[in-house]
Amino acid sequence: MLQVAFIRQHVEFVKERLTLRNFKETGLVDTIISLDDQRKKLQLESDTTQSKINACSKEIGQLMGKGQKDQAEEKKQEVAALKTSLSPIAEQLAAVEEQLNDLLIRLPNLPAAAVPAGKTPEDNVTIREGGKKPVLPAGAQAHWDLAKKYNLIDFELGNKITGSGFPVYIGKGARLQRALIQYFLDYNTAAGYTEVQPPIMVNEASARGTGQLPDKEGQMYYVGEDNLYLIPTAEVPVTNIYRDEILKDAQLPVRMTAYTPCFRREAGSYGKDVRGLNRLHQFDKVEVVQLVHPEKSYEILEEMVLHVEKLLLSLELPYRILRLCGGDMGFTSAMTYDFEVYSAAQEKWLEVSSVSNFEAFQTNRMKIRFKDPTGKTQLLHSLNGSSLALPRIVACLLENHQQENSIILPEALHAYFGAAQI
Repeated sequence: MLQVAFIRQHVEFVKERLTLRNFKETGLVDTIISLDDQRKKLQLESDTTQSKINACSKEIGQLMGKGQKDQAEEKKQEVAALKTSLSPIAEQLAAVEEQLNDLLIRLPNLPAAAVPAGKTPEDNVTIREGGKKPVLPAGAQAHWDLAKKYNLIDFELGNKITGSGFPVYIGKGARLQRALIQYFLDYNTAAGYTEVQPPIMVNEASARGTGQLPDKEGQMYYVGEDNLYLIPTAEVPVTNIYRDEILKDAQLPVRMTAYTPCFRREAGSYGKDVRGLNRLHQFDKVEVVQLVHPEKSYEILEEMVLHVEKLLLSLELPYRILRLCGGDMGFTSAMTYDFEVYSAAQEKWLEVSSVSNFEAFQTNRMKIRFKDPTGKTQLLHSLNGSSLALPRIVACLLENHQQENSIILPEALHAYFGAAQI
C-alpha cells in the first residue's frame, strides 16, 4: 500500500507511474488527498475538543479541592456538552479513515524507474537467454502424451475426483514431483534460506497484507464458513510470519524458503494454453522470500534472479529472462523478472518463475519494520520468487529431454529421483 505522505509530496509523479502501469483510475489520487484533508481537519477538531475535556476535567478536580462545588458542577456540564459534540466528530473521522483506506488499497504499487513502458506481454524486454534448445527425435510428443505413454500423470482421473486442473501423479510421476521439491528446497537452503512449512490456508488479514485482496479476490478459493482462503502461493503465509513485527538491523536480511501446494481458480482461462500441465488449479511450488534493508533491495533482487537462473541451468533447460513492462506487472510489484522455459514439443515459451521486488508496498500493509542503528524505525522491503513452480518445469523436462523410448533426466536430479532416466 502506498503511503499517504508520499502521495501528497509527489502527486504528479504518482499519477505518471500509475499511468505507466496502465492504471485507469488516476483520479483516485486527488480523491485520496481530499479525504486526507478531511481526515486532518476532523482529527484536529477531535484533538482540540479532547484537549478542552482534559483541561476542564483537571479544573473540576481543582475546584472540588477548594470546595467550590457549584463552579465544579458547571464545569461538569461543560465536559458533558464537549463529550456530546465529540461523538459525531469521532464517527465522521472513523468513516473518512475507512473511505481513505478503501481507496488506498485499490492503488497498485508504483513501477520502479527501470520498468519499461508497455501494456501487454509483447512489450516485455528480454534481458538474456541461456541453455540450448534441443533437437527432438522424430515423432516427439507433448508432455500430456508423454505422461500417458510412461504412466506418469492421469489427467482424466483428476477430473473424475475433483475436476479439470487437478491432475493425479502416479508412480514415477509422483516420484519426480517429490524429487524436484526436495532438490529445490536443498538448493535454496544451501544458499542461506531458512526452510519453513507454513499453513496453506490464510485469514483475510494475511491475504490483504501481501496484496492478494482485494486485487485477486476472484482468483482465490474461499472457505466461507471459516472466512479462510486457500493460498495461491507460499509468498502469502511466509511473508505474513513477520506481520506487525519490528526487527533489529542485525537480523537482516531475513531469507525464507517454503514448499506448498498452491490453489488458483484461474477464472477465464481456456483453450490450448490450459492443456496438460500448462495451467492448473492445484500445483506444487517452492518459493523464496526475503525481507531486506530498503537500500539493498534492488541489489538483492539481482542476486535472486541469478539464484533462479543457476537453478534452471542445473536442470539443463533453455530459458529466457524478461523484465516486465508496466502494464504486465502484478498489482503489488515495483519490478518483476519473469523466467520462461522453452517447450520444444509445443514450440512455445512457458513462464516458470517470477522474481519481484515489492519495495515497501507489502510491508506497509503488514507493518513489517526494522530499527536501524540510530534507533529510527523504518519499513522493510519485501521480495519473492518462484524457485521453482513445478508444473511447467515438469512439462519442459519431459518434452525437452525425451528420447525415442525414454526421458533422460538432468544429472542434478539423479540422486533425488533414484535413476538417470524414465
